[in-house]
Amino acid sequence: MTLQQVWAGVDIGKTHHHAVVINADGKRLLSRRVANDEAVLTKLLAEVADMAREVIWAVDMKTGGAALLLGMLLSRGQQVLYISSTAVNRAADGYRGAGKTDAKDAAIIADQARMRRGLTALRGQDELIVELQMLVAHRADLVADRTRAINRLREQLLALCPALERALDVTNKGPLILLSAFQTPEAIRRMGAQALEGWLRANGARRGAAGLAARAVQAAHAQHITLPGQQLAAHLVAQLATEVISLNTRITDIETMIEERFSRHESAAFIDSMPGIGPLLGAEFLAATGGDMTAFASADHLAGYAGLAPVPRDSGRISGNLHRPRRYNRGLNRVFYTSALISIQHNPESRAFYDRKRAEGKLHTQAVLALARRRVNVLWALIRDRRCYELTPPLSRAA
Repeated sequence: MTLQQVWAGVDIGKTHHHAVVINADGKRLLSRRVANDEAVLTKLLAEVADMAREVIWAVDMKTGGAALLLGMLLSRGQQVLYISSTAVNRAADGYRGAGKTDAKDAAIIADQARMRRGLTALRGQDELIVELQMLVAHRADLVADRTRAINRLREQLLALCPALERALDVTNKGPLILLSAFQTPEAIRRMGAQALEGWLRANGARRGAAGLAARAVQAAHAQHITLPGQQLAAHLVAQLATEVISLNTRITDIETMIEERFSRHESAAFIDSMPGIGPLLGAEFLAATGGDMTAFASADHLAGYAGLAPVPRDSGRISGNLHRPRRYNRGLNRVFYTSALISIQHNPESRAFYDRKRAEGKLHTQAVLALARRRVNVLWALIRDRRCYELTPPLSRAA
């Protein structure tokens, strides 16, 4: 007998998944460990489809090892819900037994999908959005790698020559080029300011070469002692400087790819017109939202997803206690917060709004968050109405 509806929970793994199917009473109809392989998953999908007229799938991951299964489900028009691993772990306390197995997790995922309302429904995404999501994530990894490399470089340079560490800003191109070839005070003093300036210009550090060379030589003259392990430290500084240069190049290449793909999206012109949102933040916005505003019923819904709509935490006689929600998209929150900071510097309307909030007694962060929340409404309306942002003209005074 074919059932009306069943729920299939899948605990995602790297090489294998565990799938559990339950009926409306929560009874297990299937519990199986399956390989993360197209042929095996095809058989599983066909078997589950024969169980009921409607199948609701639920997973605890959206990327990585889940990609193949989700691609197959969404291409077949299946309904797929997402419940985070954190939510699964919290829900596990309400089920019998203290042990943790893949089968138990899969059963919890299926049961939560059966009982809970408001779980995120996953949608199929076009090629452009998928590419933007991949590039945005890869850029974030490279930026984090660069930050770590710069911190290690500063620490190593500080142990080699504190005066050089103070004089050189290793986040800039020129000092990195200099340190890739000259690391010790002795080597820099031997070159001299004039020769070092010429070398910098010849090796791609033309801007500010004279000032950089002068600062480096002056710092080198502040230390004449040879520290233990100096040669090895110099070698490590050169390696780290070269690594940061390479990461800068890779990040620039990735950003070019992001900007090119962002410009091809149908909403790119509307998003880019917002003060404070350029191609990079715009691409992060598309990656976080999927580029489809129909997934958000209102601007309030979008603000809640971004963590910019406060939620009440009332208890007893205490009411009106509002806090930021615990569950929200951190990436989308960063887009609106960062763009709000930028717009304060370049957009008079944003600056006026920020100043008004500060005058009301709000702290800097509170004022920026208030502006970010307001910008959610504006951006949502621009995309909905398919129009670009226009600065509100000042009202003319009566004669």
